[in-house]
Amino acid sequence: MTTHKIAVIAGDGIGPEVIAEGIKVLNAAAEKDGSFRFEFTQFPWGCEYYKETGRMMPENGIDILKDFDAIFLGAVGAPGVPDHISLWDLLLIIRKKFDQYINLRPVKLLKGAPCPLKDVKPEDIDMIFVRENTEGEYAGSGSWLYKDKPNEVVIQNGVFSRAGCERVIRYAYELARSKKKTLTSISKGNALNYSMVFWDQIFSEVGKEYPDVETHSYLVDAASMFMVKDPKRFEVVVTSNLFGDILTDLGAAIAGGMGLAAGANLDPERRFPSMFEPIHGSAPDIAGKGMADPLATVWSASQMLDFFGHEELGKELIDIIEEILVEEKVLTPDLGGDATTVMVGDEVVRKLGKSK
Repeated sequence: MTTHKIAVIAGDGIGPEVIAEGIKVLNAAAEKDGSFRFEFTQFPWGCEYYKETGRMMPENGIDILKDFDAIFLGAVGAPGVPDHISLWDLLLIIRKKFDQYINLRPVKLLKGAPCPLKDVKPEDIDMIFVRENTEGEYAGSGSWLYKDKPNEVVIQNGVFSRAGCERVIRYAYELARSKKKTLTSISKGNALNYSMVFWDQIFSEVGKEYPDVETHSYLVDAASMFMVKDPKRFEVVVTSNLFGDILTDLGAAIAGGMGLAAGANLDPERRFPSMFEPIHGSAPDIAGKGMADPLATVWSASQMLDFFGHEELGKELIDIIEEILVEEKVLTPDLGGDATTVMVGDEVVRKLGKSK
């Protein structure tokens, strides 16, 4: 029997609550299949750990994580810890050190999910965002000059390497080809006259290897408008770190809300562990109240199953999420229900046991 070794960083706020349900669902999926199992190892890292130790994770945290098959991350962020510390000293370190250069974010409107757009059907919103995940605008390159002086200056550099751009763009082309979908590149080449012109050039160059893939290119401001006015024009989308971060949150807003937003941070070559997470944040205002929606975590668990080659089980979980949304019987308050986090997790497990 195959064993998938998973490092669990439940994190802060509602993170431990939703991750507990994700683990429950993954164990149920493994039990149903019978050919594999999960081995979970918990690490108490995050903002509370930072308050006690001055670090978001131990100095040798990357060495501890490197031998796992994947990482299951809850949420990071808490009052009293600056956001740039909670982000850079845990999540971004893991992404960069393990070269998780693909951020894969589904933006799919399931039946029963709320949508603020008028006259939009579920089939109109079905996108996969391929976001560059290790460099670009979040490379962390820059300078802070003359600090606290009247002539203070900060410089934030975007770093776009040919290798970094080519590999994420090629991944997106391969995904579009395999799914027989269109591919859209989103940039801002009219204003960012180095980085985004370079991005557009590489998108065109790589595209010559994929003549069978229909492509489109949009400026990010136009893409934002069309995601609201005509979302069906987007299928597979590839974009930079910053634009992908912003547009996928817009995608979550039009596809059921942050309670249904999941993401995968992938090293496609599998040299290092990949990381799977709900991306709704730590929501400290509702932490400990049993109100957190675990469906985004279930969706990220589905992505993990896909990554390990259990695609049928992954699809079953998405179908179950959709069934729960349509039935409207076991939903958390963010979706208009009165169920608890645990109740929703239990319902997913129950339906998984009944499904063929």
